[in-house]
Amino acid sequence: MTVTAPTGPRSDLDIKDALRGQKLPSWALPVLALVAFGLGAAAVFGLYGEFRIANFLVLTGLSYVAVQTVTSFSVEGRRQAADRLCTTLVYGAFVLAVIPLVLILWYTIQRGAAIVDMGFLTHSMFLINPDEVGGGIYHAIVGTLTQTAITAAIAVPLGILTAIYLVEYGGRTRFGRTVSFFVDVMTGVPSIVAGLFIYAFWLIALGFQKSGLAGSLSLAILMLPVVIRSTEEMLKLVPADLREAAYALGVPKWRTVLKVVLPTALPGIVTGVMLGVARVMGETAPLILLVGINQKINFNPFSFSAETSNPQASLPTFIYEQFQIAAGNPDHPAAARAWGAALVLIAIIMLLNLTARLIARFTRARG
Repeated sequence: MTVTAPTGPRSDLDIKDALRGQKLPSWALPVLALVAFGLGAAAVFGLYGEFRIANFLVLTGLSYVAVQTVTSFSVEGRRQAADRLCTTLVYGAFVLAVIPLVLILWYTIQRGAAIVDMGFLTHSMFLINPDEVGGGIYHAIVGTLTQTAITAAIAVPLGILTAIYLVEYGGRTRFGRTVSFFVDVMTGVPSIVAGLFIYAFWLIALGFQKSGLAGSLSLAILMLPVVIRSTEEMLKLVPADLREAAYALGVPKWRTVLKVVLPTALPGIVTGVMLGVARVMGETAPLILLVGINQKINFNPFSFSAETSNPQASLPTFIYEQFQIAAGNPDHPAAARAWGAALVLIAIIMLLNLTARLIARFTRARG
């Protein structure tokens, strides 16, 4: 038997290529994409007789997945074809998730950017005819920021302290399991139900009138489970070695939580808080029920009088009011004000998220 000696040393890259088997050339995927475009266009015209962009994109995506999988299976083998299929499905799911967000942003900017200026941001609707051009959203911005600040002041400390208790102290006790169960239940509570609860308790049982504080109480109920769950998950991600190292040095548990665990989990906690803020800033139903609608600038969200109502405008209720005035007419001045307010609301939420990320970045624990 003759044994052929190797002609030279083989590199690790050569060995990996040999184990990986035959692969599609770099130009194959663009060519397959062009083929999928052709198949998608042919399918659209064959099925509908005219070009429809949504149907074309769906059929093109399905064609690309099918063509790529068949080609990869015939050239690279079953395992590589399955890998390419799963990778394509993951990227496709990401694109499907991003498309609605991009379309909402694009449409809101397209409809609302024309009306947003300094006059729109610094004037209210007091003494303005809603059927005519003019007015602004300053009163609604004041109400939204005030109500959101009160909501965060209530929900953030309660949520973080509850999460600390569930993770660090009593999560496995009967009381801890009960608290965790009710947090899960609160996560699914509709916003109108939270508003009805505060309406029955604050307005009917205690006799107070509509005010920004009443709306903030209902928003705090909605924000609380988001803060608790996100903070709880972030605290669980803190390595146990950090806690044990602190205990070994004789640091008390409360000080370990305060000086080690919380700073380590701070970026994730801030993200969870901002998710809660983003949710409550867009709520409309509880505010219509508990706060009402006001055209004047009102800096006072507190009203403990049983005789006098103290409504305070907000961006969600302003948008709702203006769309009601427009009555489905996209060319009505109220519709333009509604789209402008929606754009400002999105901008405020994005600005708050950016600010929170910067704060978390410069205050996080550093090794």
